[in-house]
Amino acid sequence: MSIRSGRGGGAGSGTAPGARLCAATGPRRVATGRRREATRRRLFEAAVSLIAEQGFSATTVDEIADRAGVAKGTVYYNFTSKNVLYEELLRDGIDQLADSLRQAERTAAARGGSRVDALDAMIRAGLEFCAGSPALTQLYAAELWRTNRTWRATVKSVRGRALAVVESVLRDAVATGELTDELDIQLTASALFGMVLVAALDWQSFQPHRSVEDVHASLSRLVQGRVSGGA
Repeated sequence: MSIRSGRGGGAGSGTAPGARLCAATGPRRVATGRRREATRRRLFEAAVSLIAEQGFSATTVDEIADRAGVAKGTVYYNFTSKNVLYEELLRDGIDQLADSLRQAERTAAARGGSRVDALDAMIRAGLEFCAGSPALTQLYAAELWRTNRTWRATVKSVRGRALAVVESVLRDAVATGELTDELDIQLTASALFGMVLVAALDWQSFQPHRSVEDVHASLSRLVQGRVSGGA
């Protein structure tokens, strides 16, 4: 006995209604997710530029919405408050930095470089990130010295994620004998991270005529000559 095909689907179409519904809603969910991510990105960009210009307290949700080109309610739909928006902004930015550092380390390893070469590549990646996100770099540096913020725990957490990438490379270098086992891994990672951050801020603020290659070359000499113990 043959099964008669029906225009409305069901058993006759060979496709269950639930499956067709999932097939239809799946692309819509993806599109909605992309739109929301694009909106969040615009809000991040608007907030970071405004806060860098006039400070956190002076920046209002209305101003953030206006610069992002969205309604005020859209800000609260994505973030419950200005504080939450700022926390998420810091988390997102430093996560991107950590990803850049990881990618630099992987690229150096793929080329057969040493662990010190990986550190050098990470320094370059850090400088490029700071140059591409000067406002975020400025805000993050400022937050490191403030201990009374409600998002202090978030700053500490995201800092730890970025430092963990550097610490991992240092730990591997010590394990393979490339660096001395007397090296204080945690403090050295902080020193390298801080060196890139401060150098990038000084470069962008007071020596903007210098190229990233020039700044990287100077920091590279410090790492190759000091951390690695080279001549």
